[in-house]
Amino acid sequence: LTEALGITCPVIQAPMAFAAGGALASAVSSAGGLGMIGGAYGDAAWIDQQFDIAAGARVGCGLITWKLAEQPQLLDRVLARDPAALFLSFGDPAPFASAIKDAGVTLICQVQTLRDARQALGCGADIIVAQGADAGGHGEARGTFALVPEIADEIARRNSKALLCAAGGITDGRGLAAALMLGADGAVIGTRFWASREALVHPRILDRALAATGDDTIRTRVVDVVRGYDWPGRYNGRVLRNRFIQKWHGSEEALKLEAGAEAAKWSAAQEAGDPDVATAFAGEGIGLIDKMQAASDILACITAQAQQCLAGQSQSGL
Repeated sequence: LTEALGITCPVIQAPMAFAAGGALASAVSSAGGLGMIGGAYGDAAWIDQQFDIAAGARVGCGLITWKLAEQPQLLDRVLARDPAALFLSFGDPAPFASAIKDAGVTLICQVQTLRDARQALGCGADIIVAQGADAGGHGEARGTFALVPEIADEIARRNSKALLCAAGGITDGRGLAAALMLGADGAVIGTRFWASREALVHPRILDRALAATGDDTIRTRVVDVVRGYDWPGRYNGRVLRNRFIQKWHGSEEALKLEAGAEAAKWSAAQEAGDPDVATAFAGEGIGLIDKMQAASDILACITAQAQQCLAGQSQSGL
């Protein structure tokens, strides 16, 4: 992975919507990983702004595939920024794969099932990201620990040159080492970089998250309903529980009936950083994080700890 991407640490920073801007992407790339701008729902002006903030750093961009299908012209605009990689998640990459490959840009496809992985391999993906359900943000039901080696075996059976990254619950060097032992070539890490100095996260929401454990997260559709995002039914999002989530989880149809008023409350809470209403998209790994750090320090700590773990296994004969 490091050779393919020209990086020194086998870590890709997840393109987290609204949190992963140009400053975070640039910091991760400068520290030896691959930083990604979270293009998410396709706000072209915001994406351009974040590439400008990255100031020429070698960064990639992530897009939500089903949303890109609604505005396919956005792909050319992003490719014109010469991204180091294009990261597609949550939908069929086939309509966009050829344009990305023809532009000479690395195609990264995040998948949640073996079926999705087979589809992405058929599209010529350069890197497959096997995302387990313990990840923050949107995903499905498969666990990281079984999904990663199953997809690794599929890549081997096909004699494919595609590389594999693990995602979901990987927060420190132990997780990176485990991903490598499972057959991955590296890891995609989100929540740990979400709690970084450079991430676009309100301090009050971050403080609440740093006091949380993995037990405080839940997979739900509440946040999508209140924001008015029409996500495909197969996906939901892992967030931190709070008063708002507890009130509406399991009552999403009732929330739709009050969507106007509740959306206004949600938007105001996001602006104010009210952690009882606005919540964080955070993975189960939040319980392993107790402080905000600079992205460069985070990557250095992950790398050093992973090296220690792998060296220890080598010395023990494993």
